[in-house]
Amino acid sequence: MVQKAKILLVDDRPENLLALEAILSALDQTLVRASSGEEALKALLTDDFAVILLDVQMPGMDGFETAAHIKRRERTRDIPIIFLTAINHGPHHTFRGYAAGAVDYISKPFDPWVLRAKVSVFVELYMKNCKLREQAALLRLQLEGGGESGHGKESAGLLAELSARLAAVEEQAEALSKQLDDDSADAAAVATAAHLERKLTGLRRALDALEPGAGAAPTLPSQS
Repeated sequence: MVQKAKILLVDDRPENLLALEAILSALDQTLVRASSGEEALKALLTDDFAVILLDVQMPGMDGFETAAHIKRRERTRDIPIIFLTAINHGPHHTFRGYAAGAVDYISKPFDPWVLRAKVSVFVELYMKNCKLREQAALLRLQLEGGGESGHGKESAGLLAELSARLAAVEEQAEALSKQLDDDSADAAAVATAAHLERKLTGLRRALDALEPGAGAAPTLPSQS
């Protein structure tokens, strides 16, 4: 059974966290609250998250500073961040959000349907990526245990299944890239989608190298 994805909600106002939970509850995933940037960073030390919804204006460590810490950590730098803000200071303020590593920047009040749709895209990508890593680990174990009867057929079948799953994620990444292009022409958002596509390309090359006759098996990426 596939484990639910975790979504980190960061806002210093309890009523805003409650509203986000009401909007995202329909996704049937695990929603984790954090009332400050410091609390969010602590949660990120132990748990893996599919996406982070981060309020910009918070006392102490604001959203921009929190995002900077997240992007500096090897463990968390690739987690998508959606900034939420009650104010709009114009293009410069928005650009600062993208420069801090956000994949999207949404002003309050926001359309619940739009927010839920955006979050669901990243949750789906996360879940598929987790499944790919599980399949890659199983395939690696089978390749390392070569010589057993029927090993070749089992590995070939698993490799084909893993390749098909990767193709589905590649298709989803392409759709995400198009959605970002439609939602915002900002270069930073497009660059985020390109970053994901590069990681998928690396995994595709690793899988291609495992095909019969391709030589020694490479080390498959542990994360993407």
